[in-house]
Amino acid sequence: MFSILILNKTMERNPWTIINAKKVYENPWIGVTEYDVLNPKGGSGIYGKVNFKNKAIGVIVLDNADNTYLIGQFRFTLNQYSWEIPEGGGPEGEEPLETAKRELLEETGIVAENWIKLLDIHTSNSVTDEFGHIFLATALHFSEANPEETEELRLWKLPFEDAYQMVLNGQITDSLSIAAILRVKIIVLEKYKHKD
Repeated sequence: MFSILILNKTMERNPWTIINAKKVYENPWIGVTEYDVLNPKGGSGIYGKVNFKNKAIGVIVLDNADNTYLIGQFRFTLNQYSWEIPEGGGPEGEEPLETAKRELLEETGIVAENWIKLLDIHTSNSVTDEFGHIFLATALHFSEANPEETEELRLWKLPFEDAYQMVLNGQITDSLSIAAILRVKIIVLEKYKHKD
């Protein structure tokens, strides 16, 4: 049984008071701001926020046999290898769908005829403002991949159900990938299964 919480306007107000803000770091991809604040109980403190200069874009693909494609790469920030859906950064002013098409082609060599917006996501909202868009791509054609020089990628074709099991057993930990795979499993594939 699910219950729905109805928020009133007093619950939606910002309980934080910003006293001062200073930019402490910036590069072409992110900025870090430190805020002097009063917390919701009135105590003084600091809050650090990472501002992303690009939108996070993820693409999950399905072929006619319900296979999908994952990208394997070593993630510098985690110091470990990661299996993920094709992903990239979308600059301000560029339509997220155009970024998704470009990233899919660059990382996998795949061109898709059909695109569906699956969901929007805040990837780590306790310390960042990163906002993401995830798409489902179908009706696939194959070309040459052309990754950026910062990317050493492996492409893996596997049954979608195997990717779903990788989420369930913790082999996939990337937030965009988990959200996309679960959304496809629960909403997209289940919807078509019940049409029979």
